[in-house]
Amino acid sequence: MCDVCVMNAVKDKMLSRRNFFKAGAAGAVAAATTSALGTPALAAGHGMVEDMTHTLHEDFPTFFGESQFSREQLFNYEEHGFNLNQFTINEHTGTHIDAPLHFSEDGMSVDEIPVSSLIAPLCVIDIAARAAEDADTQVTPNDLQAWINANGPIPDGACVAMYSGWASKVDTDGFRNFDGEAQHYPGFHIEATQMLLETGAGSIAVDTLSLDHGISPDFATHYAWLPEGRFGIEGLANLDRVPAAGATLVIGAPKHRGGTGGPARIFAMI
Repeated sequence: MCDVCVMNAVKDKMLSRRNFFKAGAAGAVAAATTSALGTPALAAGHGMVEDMTHTLHEDFPTFFGESQFSREQLFNYEEHGFNLNQFTINEHTGTHIDAPLHFSEDGMSVDEIPVSSLIAPLCVIDIAARAAEDADTQVTPNDLQAWINANGPIPDGACVAMYSGWASKVDTDGFRNFDGEAQHYPGFHIEATQMLLETGAGSIAVDTLSLDHGISPDFATHYAWLPEGRFGIEGLANLDRVPAAGATLVIGAPKHRGGTGGPARIFAMI
């Protein structure tokens, strides 16, 4: 089929779909006005949704200090009647998942993480005050015990997230905080990681570039946590907008075969 024919066929299909969705949207609005409870998911104990994902762009800070995301527009609306970009990305860029395979010889790849593990009770460990004074601070067993004392046992399948306040630095050099020799930002201390391995927690998360603190010489937390079949999340946003306990994290992990991780859309139901 000729290029012009293909383009015309695409335009016709898009117009047809647009009319269909306009009609569907009108029906959806009418249905929504009849319910004061919102969607079933929110009605089941959650009142709002908070986005936990940073917007990815070419200048997003990375562990290695170089851009790990690029895009090229292959089609544009003015010339072709639709927009389409092609992008190239490192798996560990932006708000993303660390699959067990990332730091193990034969661990689960990102597509093998059970979907049941991607909806998790969220436990937020707040070390922001300490991090404001010491960029190299870490989540310790004492921090975990303080959370347990205040909120009860860590739930099975939970995501235990470090809130250090680092997300506010994301568009500055302070996010990577490289002094010419090492990076400086908080992470999980290996002893806290080992303590969590004794619980039913399914994932750990940070609002920084790494599960290990920036000056780590050995990625001890990565090597302890990921080979145990549990996963990590790096670069979370908006942990200051969720409670210490009670929220549910929904993790939109990518599903590419053999992946060691990948950018994810993550949100919390509160």
